[in-house]
Amino acid sequence: MSALVGGLEAGGTKFVCAVGRGRDIVAEMRIVTTSPAETLGAALAFFKHHGPLAALGVASFGPIDLDPRSPTYGFITTTPKSGWAQTDVVGPLRRALGVPIAFDTDVNAAALAEQRWGAARDVASVVYVTVGTGIGGGAVVNGRPVHGLAHPEMGHARIPHDRAADPFAGACPHHGDCWEGLAAAPALAARWGVPPESLPDDHPAWELEARYLALGLANVILTLSPERVVLGGGVLARAGLLERVQTTVHELIGDYVRSAEIVAPALGERSGVLGALALAKDAVTG
Repeated sequence: MSALVGGLEAGGTKFVCAVGRGRDIVAEMRIVTTSPAETLGAALAFFKHHGPLAALGVASFGPIDLDPRSPTYGFITTTPKSGWAQTDVVGPLRRALGVPIAFDTDVNAAALAEQRWGAARDVASVVYVTVGTGIGGGAVVNGRPVHGLAHPEMGHARIPHDRAADPFAGACPHHGDCWEGLAAAPALAARWGVPPESLPDDHPAWELEARYLALGLANVILTLSPERVVLGGGVLARAGLLERVQTTVHELIGDYVRSAEIVAPALGERSGVLGALALAKDAVTG
């Protein structure tokens, strides 16, 4: 029997705590994200109650510090989430639980889960992109999340913005009209003056949204050349949007190179916490 491990999906609105073996979850709890001390304390209480664990995987919102040589390794760093900037996440968990802690972004973990158990389990390289309150992207190659100087921040890539056709200035507090600033849910709401879920299917918002999502994905595909892109998040719940994006990406890339298949997630909202469990499992098995 595989070792019992813990997974923590640390989100800006909720923390999802789970313990399990592989993808088989034996206990789970959701915690509303409040202050770091209160939220991490509740998570620790859950893992102590359901232990002992062999390892813990943490899939966190960011930006985060993934450099083990850095004095702020394991921290959430420059997040706009109120009260969470420069928060040490790994340190308190490691001290309290005394087990290996695997730490990565929520989207890298989601990509790992979709490759191991979901929509990309038959390919060696995958990019996972989620479009909701923000845009996040993670990449996995041969079972390993992609890191560099930091971690991928695909949502803040710059894409073409025709201000004559779309005079909206952008909603990103850091970059204005980056990919997230033009195409995440808050951008849709600010541009059109209503929540995106209330826009009808034939509203021009969705043609523009498909164009912006395809522009960002074309850059990701041409840069990383993944075999598959898993595209999810609340905005993609709109009927027909995925198909519009698939068509537009093909038009943008043309026949120059083979393009990644773009698919919906197979694990739905479970990809983050399952990815955290996968990170923990890898920390045990190496």
